[in-house]
Amino acid sequence: MQLFLAALKKASRGHDLASPASPARPASPSGRRWIYVPYDQLTDEVGPLAPSLAAGAPADHVGIILIESDEWLRRRPYHRQKLATILLNQRAFAIEQASRGVRVLYESVTESIGERLAALSATLGPITMMEAAERELRVELAPLIADGRLRVEPNGMWLTSEEHFRAACGEAAGPNHRPGQAPTYRMDRFYREVRNALGILMEDGKPVGGRYSFDGENRERWNGTPEAPRPIRFRRGPLRDELESEILTRFTGHPGKLDMGAIPGTRAEVQRLWRWALAECLPNFGPFEDAMSVRSRGLFHTRITPILNIGRLLPQQVLADVLAAAIPLPSQEGFVRQLLGWREFVRHVHRATDGFRIGNATAARPGDGGFERWSGKSWTSEPGGATPAMIDGGATPNALEATLPLPPAWWGRQSGMACLDSVVADVWSEGWSHHITRLMVLSNIATLLGVSPRELTDWFWVAYADAYDW
Repeated sequence: MQLFLAALKKASRGHDLASPASPARPASPSGRRWIYVPYDQLTDEVGPLAPSLAAGAPADHVGIILIESDEWLRRRPYHRQKLATILLNQRAFAIEQASRGVRVLYESVTESIGERLAALSATLGPITMMEAAERELRVELAPLIADGRLRVEPNGMWLTSEEHFRAACGEAAGPNHRPGQAPTYRMDRFYREVRNALGILMEDGKPVGGRYSFDGENRERWNGTPEAPRPIRFRRGPLRDELESEILTRFTGHPGKLDMGAIPGTRAEVQRLWRWALAECLPNFGPFEDAMSVRSRGLFHTRITPILNIGRLLPQQVLADVLAAAIPLPSQEGFVRQLLGWREFVRHVHRATDGFRIGNATAARPGDGGFERWSGKSWTSEPGGATPAMIDGGATPNALEATLPLPPAWWGRQSGMACLDSVVADVWSEGWSHHITRLMVLSNIATLLGVSPRELTDWFWVAYADAYDW
C-alpha cells in the first residue's frame, strides 16, 4: 500500500494525510465538509460531492473519507477479481479527487465500516454520505444516522424513482405497503411505465419502432459471424502491481483467478472500456444477447456492470450515449431494457420487499455459498474484524422447498455436464459471465436439482465481481 499512499500524497500537493488506521488529523476540521464515499459510490458527478465540486467552486473546503475495511472485504469469500475491482477503483478515485484539491482521508482498518466512521465522527463532527445502495450497509450505519453522527442525502445513482415503481406495480409495492395487499411485480409493466414517464425511445406517445420490446427478435444463434470482439486490456503499472501483490498475500483464502489487466481503474480507463463497448459490442448486442458459445465468453455483452455497480460509470451517461449512438434499434432497445428495465426493477423489488425479508425468515449470519464444503475450511476462520451484530444472512424464501446444498461443481469440481463446467470455469477465471449463462445454466440447473435458493444466492454474491445485495 506504500506506493499508493505515496501517489496519494503527491496528488494532494503535500497536504497532511492521515495514515492508515490512525486517527484523522485534519489541518482545519472546522469549516470543512466531510463526506463518506462508500465502496460502491465512487463518483463525483452525483450526490453530496457533486455540488461541492461544481464549476468554479474551490475544492479545498471539502474532504472525503474512503475506507478499506478488512471486516467488509472478508465478510464473505469474495472472488479476488471482485476485491481487485473495488480496491483498484477506490484508490484511483482517491488519487483523482486529491488531484482536484479535495482533502482525502484514506483508511485501511481491520474493524467494520460502521466502527471506523463512529470513531472518525468524534474527531470530524457529523459526516455526510449519499444513501447506501446496499441494504447491509444501510443497516450497519443506521445507529450513526439515528444519533446524528451521519447525515444521509438521496442516492443519485439511479434512473428511476419509487414513484415510477409504485405507478407500475401499485401502491402495495412500496416499502410501507399494508398487509393483505398483493403487489404485482412485472418488469414489463415497470419498463413501459418508465419509458413513457421519461420519454425514452418514444415518439408522439408511442414506442419507437411500434413496440416496447424487440426481445422476440433478439434470440439468434451465433455461428461465429460477426466476429465477437476481444475484451480490451489495461496496462500494468506500479500501483496495479502493488495491489496484485497485496491481494495475493493479504487475501490468500479468497478464491478465483486474479487478472489485473482486465480491470479498468482510472477514470480514463473506465471511459475507454465504455467507448469499446459502445463501438464494438452494442451494434450486434441485440440479435445475440441470448446466445451462448464456448468460442466467446462474452459475445457482444459490454462487461461494464462491475464498474457500473460501483459508480465509476453512471447509468445516466450510459443511457444517454446509447440513445445517441447510431446502432440498430433492436440492439439499442435490448440494451436499454437491461439498463432501464431489469437493473432498476430488481433494485426496486429488493427495496420494497426488504430483500424478501417481508414474510420470510432470515439466516442468522452471512453465508459462504458452499465454500466450506468445497475448500474444507470454515470461512469464519479467516482473519478480520467481527461482523456487526445487526448483519444477518439474508432472507430464506423457498417456495419449492429446495434444500440441497450447493454442489461443489459450482466451485470448479467437474460435474460431467459440459455446459455447467464450462460456465463455472469462466466465472472463477473472470468473476463474470453474461446474463444468459447466469440464468439458463447456473440458476436453471440449480433449480432442477433443488438447490437451496439462499445458498445459491450467496454463491452468486461471492463469485461475481458485479454482485451486490440489491
